[in-house]
Amino acid sequence: MTFAIDRHPCEGSPRLGSMTLRPIPESVPRARRWFRKFIAPYRPLCSVDDCVLMISELVTNAILHGRSEEEWVVRVEWFREGTSLRVEVHNPGFPASVRLRRPDADDAHGRGLFLVDSLAESWHTGPSPFGGTVVSFVLAGAWPHGPHSVPGPAPSR
Repeated sequence: MTFAIDRHPCEGSPRLGSMTLRPIPESVPRARRWFRKFIAPYRPLCSVDDCVLMISELVTNAILHGRSEEEWVVRVEWFREGTSLRVEVHNPGFPASVRLRRPDADDAHGRGLFLVDSLAESWHTGPSPFGGTVVSFVLAGAWPHGPHSVPGPAPSR
């Protein structure tokens, strides 16, 4: 796993951080744990628990449905957009295969995007700039008003 924290996000560079994960089941709890750690210094006002749950679902979907003939990774990135938080999950799968399902009570799978649709202000899927697919979601009210009101990470001690 690799990760990056963007220490000084600004209007021209709104990315706060990213993770690159291997497409193995152990990457799902790693994504949850590391996102919590990386987002905490920014002190978001939105529910980090909801965000972590959606990341968990999307990383699981990326691992299950991503496909490539070559070695591949799942990339998670998060951004400040005004007062909102946008999270993207990238994999080498095909954009056309991502769809919202309405699973029956007896179905064992198929609730990931339904959960994202229920918790996020909005979500989107399409071609990833890295190749393959990106699925993203937005949580409103992550920070106070204004593009410069997002606190940077607390200084290390």
